Amino acid sequence: MTGIAPRADFDWRRHDGVLFDLDGVITPTAEIHEHAWGELFADFDYTEADYLRYIDGKPRYDGVRSFLASRNVTLPDGDPADAPGTDTVCAMGNRKNELFNVILERDGIAPYPGSLATLDLLDEAAIPSAVVSSSKNAGRVLDAAGLGERFEVVVDGLVAAAEHIAGKPAPDMYLVAARRIGVAPDRSVVVEDAVSGVAAGAAGGFGVVIGVDRGAGADTLLAHGATFVVDDLADLLPGGPTTELDA
Repeated sequence: MTGIAPRADFDWRRHDGVLFDLDGVITPTAEIHEHAWGELFADFDYTEADYLRYIDGKPRYDGVRSFLASRNVTLPDGDPADAPGTDTVCAMGNRKNELFNVILERDGIAPYPGSLATLDLLDEAAIPSAVVSSSKNAGRVLDAAGLGERFEVVVDGLVAAAEHIAGKPAPDMYLVAARRIGVAPDRSVVVEDAVSGVAAGAAGGFGVVIGVDRGAGADTLLAHGATFVVDDLADLLPGGPTTELDA
């Protein structure tokens, strides 16, 4: 399957709820995350392809482990309370978080216009939505983007850690969010830009899993569970492209 354009018959209003990933879907924070990871792994010949293959969409410490394993490097896990550094997986993850927060505070963030318009459409149609993010910075990002009051339900890395919810690509975070907004997975939509995220949506039995191609590649997102792929959520607004996927 090679087509990228959205299905002509898709209509947000035919679904009971929508569950959004945050970074790379609502806000372009994936770029900030990638930059922070790049600084963290500067001594490992880190590339954008490494971010997409080993890190994108995963809980932070899992991302550290996955990347280091790709370089045949093993570190002790350490403890989440470890000071930012390079001696343990947790220390490296905490250093990455420190770098991310510095960049976010310095540069700020704004939501993608197409995503903001989609949220407006859902609000007008009284369709509930939630944010499902592996990041422990989701609240900070939503506040920085002016969306802190927009979502009653946010299932992020902090919630997952506190409630022992398995992270993506397991479907658990999405299933918890669906329950909390009162919708059935098979009547709901997952919106993701990461391979681990579309895999989570597919594993959870969600009615539609929309892949947003911010660099992972349409074919890759389709292969891991996306129902169809768009370049931006603006493509699914009234008047957007309606070309069918190639079979």
